[in-house]
Amino acid sequence: MEWDFTSVGLVLIGSSITVAGIIIAALLMGIMVNGAPFLLITTTVIIVMSAILVIFSTPRSQPPI
Repeated sequence: MEWDFTSVGLVLIGSSITVAGIIIAALLMGIMVNGAPFLLITTTVIIVMSAILVIFSTPRSQPPI
């Protein structure tokens, strides 16, 4: 498998969603996470940037005639 921009974007999206879920779960369980708001904002930015990367790197198909 060759790593292209789409693959990298999908890996970043999946891992960022997982990290954000772990942070939110820790906060819901009452664990104090230092820098949690900063980490959640950072994961949100990574998710949005990765989604843009996936959208623009996916080849477009020709419209039907």
